Amino acid sequence: MSRRPSHPARVLASVLAAGALLTTAACSGDDDAPRAAAAEVSPPTTEEQTPTASPGTLTESGAKAALLTEADLEDDWQRVEGADEWRDRLLVGEVDVADFLSAKANAADCQKLLDGLYADDLLGKPSGPSALAGFEQGDSRLLQQVAAYDRAALDDAMEWLKSLPEKCDQFTATDSSGGKRTVQVTEMSLPREGDARQGLHVTVQGEAADAPATLTLDVAAVRVGTDALTITAGGLDGGQADSVTQGVKLGTQRLKDVLAGRTPSPQPGELD
Repeated sequence: MSRRPSHPARVLASVLAAGALLTTAACSGDDDAPRAAAAEVSPPTTEEQTPTASPGTLTESGAKAALLTEADLEDDWQRVEGADEWRDRLLVGEVDVADFLSAKANAADCQKLLDGLYADDLLGKPSGPSALAGFEQGDSRLLQQVAAYDRAALDDAMEWLKSLPEKCDQFTATDSSGGKRTVQVTEMSLPREGDARQGLHVTVQGEAADAPATLTLDVAAVRVGTDALTITAGGLDGGQADSVTQGVKLGTQRLKDVLAGRTPSPQPGELD
């Protein structure tokens, strides 16, 4: 190891360096002095030069741009207005707590599921921008929402959805006139899109227009950072698993494009 210079030597070296700097400034003109001084400063570290990139922030216009189009869904889906006012009466009912003798807390989760499906807010209320799109095909409907959420609340909502096939496997709900409805909840397989995902297949057996009826809904939720898209599709004619699966693939890509500052393609890409 080299020896450190003595104190007098260090002082002399500092004086000589300062004198040389002043002499250089005097001989080089007004503009060169600051550059010469700056050259003596150590360059910033790699961390200072390359700040951590932050994910894109969803805006109102971005949420609308991330919505699916008729071209994405194919088949005979037609976009319609007023989707935010859709409500299916077969989803209205009070969950019978007697079905949950050994786990009564699960009754509250199943009630929350019915209420969330009715109000189209399975993931809770968005904390930021959101947009809705509704489509119809015969007697079936498809509703998509893209929205920003509080991250912790969104994680909790995704975990809650994941628990429902076990907690709410089958239960009974009673409508305001005393009619009984049998509800079944199973898991729906989804493509591995986004940061987290959960699919549900829900059937509600009851009566519509004084005749036996079964409402079938396929439901998907996909998280991308602190944002998410949800798709609910089906009706009295059955579920729409294929359309939901396609919507998950292309809808997730559209949301990623928006968050990356890109405009989603008007023509859907090839599906794997």
